[in-house]
Amino acid sequence: MELKRHFVRIGLLLVVSLVQAEPHCHMGYQKNGTQCTDEDECQNEDGLCGNYSKCHNTKGSYYCTCHQGFTSRTPNFTAVSGQCNDIDECDSEEHVCGENGVCSNSVGSYHCQCNHGYSNYGNNQTKCTELKCERANSTFEQADIVMSRLLSMLMSTCQSLSSQKEQQPTGKEHTGETLLKELLNVSEMVVRGGVLDQSVALNTFLGVVEDTMHLISPQLNQPLTKIHNNVSEVWLAVRKERTPPNGSVLLSMDDVHLNISWETAVGASYPGYAYVALLSYKGLNSSGSSVRVSEELEKDQKNATYQLNSRMVTALVSNPDTQTLAQPVTLTFKHLQEGAVSEELNYSCVYWEETPSGGVWSGRGCMKAELNSTHAVCTWSHLSSFAVLMALYPIKESFELVWTTRVGLAVSLVCLLVCIFTFRFCRPIQGTRTTIHLHLCVCLFIADLLFLFFISSTSNKGACAFVASLLHFFFLAAFCWMLLEGVQLYRMVVLVFHTTLRPLYMFAVGYGVPLAIVVISAAAFSQGYGTDRHCWLSLEEDFIWSFFAPVCIIIILNSFFFVITIWKLAGKFSTLNPDFSKLKKLRSFVVTAVAQLCVLGGMWVFGCFLFQEQGTLVMSYLFTLLNSLQGALIFIMYCLMSKTVREEYSKLFGTVCKSQKKRYSEFSTNQSSNSQQPLKSMQSTGESEI
Repeated sequence: MELKRHFVRIGLLLVVSLVQAEPHCHMGYQKNGTQCTDEDECQNEDGLCGNYSKCHNTKGSYYCTCHQGFTSRTPNFTAVSGQCNDIDECDSEEHVCGENGVCSNSVGSYHCQCNHGYSNYGNNQTKCTELKCERANSTFEQADIVMSRLLSMLMSTCQSLSSQKEQQPTGKEHTGETLLKELLNVSEMVVRGGVLDQSVALNTFLGVVEDTMHLISPQLNQPLTKIHNNVSEVWLAVRKERTPPNGSVLLSMDDVHLNISWETAVGASYPGYAYVALLSYKGLNSSGSSVRVSEELEKDQKNATYQLNSRMVTALVSNPDTQTLAQPVTLTFKHLQEGAVSEELNYSCVYWEETPSGGVWSGRGCMKAELNSTHAVCTWSHLSSFAVLMALYPIKESFELVWTTRVGLAVSLVCLLVCIFTFRFCRPIQGTRTTIHLHLCVCLFIADLLFLFFISSTSNKGACAFVASLLHFFFLAAFCWMLLEGVQLYRMVVLVFHTTLRPLYMFAVGYGVPLAIVVISAAAFSQGYGTDRHCWLSLEEDFIWSFFAPVCIIIILNSFFFVITIWKLAGKFSTLNPDFSKLKKLRSFVVTAVAQLCVLGGMWVFGCFLFQEQGTLVMSYLFTLLNSLQGALIFIMYCLMSKTVREEYSKLFGTVCKSQKKRYSEFSTNQSSNSQQPLKSMQSTGESEI
């Protein structure tokens, strides 16, 4: 009995070992030694799912999905339960090519053939959109030669895209990148050509560039394209997907950043592509005459002059409706000229608004503006061309400042007139320096006279321009004679035995150089003479530098001559007679230094500080007081404080006094003499008067 049980146990162990040695695997698994592992049906059997499909392995099974352009009865199927069939996109209710395109079905795909005037930009599975070339067609005949290059490019691009049916593949086909580079090169020519000074030309330029960008952008295939040249830079992001993209887009340049969403770029309809472009211009901010503002902005900031203080940029997207955006866009600008926002300086976020007369800078549509001394963050509800506008407020002409100028100029005119007669008729002081002083006083006299009576006569534009040109000439002439004074001082101090200048050379420098500068300036920019407020030089096109640059050069040269003169004078005073008191030495030295500083135009240095933010009012009074009294200072230094001139004045007044005394004496004698000698008395009186 025990032996029987033993054999049963052995049999059971053998059965268990056999079962463990040869396991049984379920469907979808395969034996791997003593274990069952997953079988990859997609790898073992080629074409298991059939054509136009893809096999996906799972644990113990698999499923099939169709390629794009094909469909099946169920999304996931097996070789037994289904197969992939071609989708006829052209048979769908939705116009996959748009209403202005013809759809042609193919196996797994379709092709859109656009009507004339419409294009899918080389992407055969996108809707046909309208090519807007009206701007080029309407303005080509009136355009400038340089601008016509840009317009002709827009027209040729439109024509090539609208005639896709007739196009044959060639080796010279333009890609989106090459067209974009060509657009920037032509734009550089337009900007450098100087045709954008008027708002009409600027308006046409911006519109043509934007229209051309809309044509070129869908032809780019790279997700992000960056191209730049000397005057412009463009960043362009493109997405071409079956479904509309989403998320945010950040295009960041050195001086400007654009933050926008793909939903804003797509808009209500999605043609199969979306793009966001940011184009920055490096040369348009200097076009002073194009800085025209809207009436609304001008009311808010009265009596201000404007200039762009940022790069001018154009932001555009594939969405055709950008007048009212569901989600706002944000532009961050870096100021070209950094400065604190104050009463004399104000920043505004503006965009270029088209008007019947061309265009103006306007602030409408700006939802939020965060401004500081270095950056401006502008949030907009629409897209266009944008910039940051800097409003410069003029220094208020106070009653005291105006009357200080008038009284000072009146005193100077009288003193200059006396100086002119003194330097012309006082024989003992005749010489090269006296000739220089004479013509300096003549130029200052005429310039001060014009300034006092005609600086604000702006009603007649032609007369105002003439006054401005005369002021330009005579003030420059005065500075040229100041330069001659510096040269003469240098020759007297360094070249002791060569102290004369030939009159021809002096007149060539004193009057010839200013005349040449005025003629060249008038020929280059005749509109620069006369402004809305004063008969002086305009700030547009940096025209003021036709006066300021020569003045700066002369002041620098005269500063050199002044330092040498003072250095030599200091050495000379130190060797004077010891009996001559130090106080008298110091007084003589200071008087001489101030005299030279006055004649050499040193007081005009205070005018440079008028451009500083701090101390502007103080510097205005110093500049006005010292320069309006320059004639009086010349009279005091070179007439009243000159011993020779004082002696001549004494002789003149002594002769006049003696003549008056003699006349009075003879008149008294005649009254007391015998009335029988009237003829003799009359003759005597007549001789006295002569």
